[in-house]
Amino acid sequence: MKKEKKAVILFSSGLDSTAVLYYALSKGYKCHCLIFDYGQKHDKEIKSAVKIAKLLKADYSVVKVSLPWLKDSLTNKNKKIPVHKTISGIVPSTYVPGRNTLFLSFALSCAQSINAKSIFIGVNSVDFSNYPDCTPAFIKAYNGVLKALKTAIRVKTPIAKMSKAQIIKLGIKLNVPYELTWTCYNGDKSPCGKCDSCKLRAKGFREAGVRDPILKSSEE
Repeated sequence: MKKEKKAVILFSSGLDSTAVLYYALSKGYKCHCLIFDYGQKHDKEIKSAVKIAKLLKADYSVVKVSLPWLKDSLTNKNKKIPVHKTISGIVPSTYVPGRNTLFLSFALSCAQSINAKSIFIGVNSVDFSNYPDCTPAFIKAYNGVLKALKTAIRVKTPIAKMSKAQIIKLGIKLNVPYELTWTCYNGDKSPCGKCDSCKLRAKGFREAGVRDPILKSSEE
């Protein structure tokens, strides 16, 4: 009898993590989605993630993390989400210090508890917002930590070297319901179209030659 492959997915309902979830499922993994509530303004992503997980009948956990010392614009209600153009090499105010390190640590705990050997994360080093915890160097270092812990668990980054357009095309091939995904850093009813995340999403769909279905649903 073939042993069941299990994986933990860091899942936010964004373009990247949703494509990664569907990719892992296509490779035969039984997936457990970790959905984080860390005080983000765009908490709409939590509801979207739960909706997608339920659609797939995938196991999921919503993990609430309290980080009262944060001063970034993604969680601080007194700071506005920037709408300026992303400057190469400059870490934007939307960077949440230690976020992916914390998330991966929770994923490790979950993976060891359910006997999963893989952790999937949708980091991307081509079209990204200069976040230092989305780089190949960071993932390599974290896998070094896992090795030091004498565990066979490894972090996998299947879309790390893909452009947003390539990720979107992969998602289309895997039947990702892009109309259910949420990317915008603002938690409004419709995407703002101005934040870095919205701009990267728009650029990706434009270069892929596909209309973003979330825009159509927002107009209706």
